[in-house]
Amino acid sequence: MGQKGKLQKFAEVTAFENCYEYAKELKGKWSSDVFKNNNPITVELACGKGEYTVGLATRFANRNFIGIDVKGNRIWQGAKYALENNLTNVAFHRLMIGNIEEYFAKDEIDEFWITFPDPQHAKERKRLTNPMFLNHYRKISKAGTTMNLKCDSTRFYTYTKEIIASQNLEILQDSDDIYAWDDIPEHLANIQTFYEKMWLKEGKKIKFLRYVL
Repeated sequence: MGQKGKLQKFAEVTAFENCYEYAKELKGKWSSDVFKNNNPITVELACGKGEYTVGLATRFANRNFIGIDVKGNRIWQGAKYALENNLTNVAFHRLMIGNIEEYFAKDEIDEFWITFPDPQHAKERKRLTNPMFLNHYRKISKAGTTMNLKCDSTRFYTYTKEIIASQNLEILQDSDDIYAWDDIPEHLANIQTFYEKMWLKEGKKIKFLRYVL
């Protein structure tokens, strides 16, 4: 996509009623001011085009979903889909994940998803499941909050398991090939991001971890 297309999408996203940008004023108020209910809140970190955010929101109407990414033109697709399909349990928030606690309050978030992140092979400090990021997430989480990781990268998957072990965290689900499951959950099988579809075509196995943060 050319620069003109990106700029146009960025401009449109700032006007979408379900999109917010560095909204510190909503800290602790997402349930009351945005969703206007007390349903659990799930955050998709580095949501990209928001395929998983809207896919989960479509399937779980009794939960609220917030897709987070730093680039507004990326979230345009998911935000537009949510508006066109009247998904009132979806919002998108443009911000830097490294200071996420400035935008959400303690005990505000019930669940996190990370889907097909940049594995950051050369920069461990940028991996979204490293101890520094986990500490950021904990500052806004309820007790028992769960983390879901779906990825293609064996290195990222293995690294995350090492962090889980080092912090004595409880693993709820673990698979290095989810499509080999006999009873794969529908939302894992049928919500596929652009990158997942690409990696599946290349024959890569899709990994999944669900653990208590």
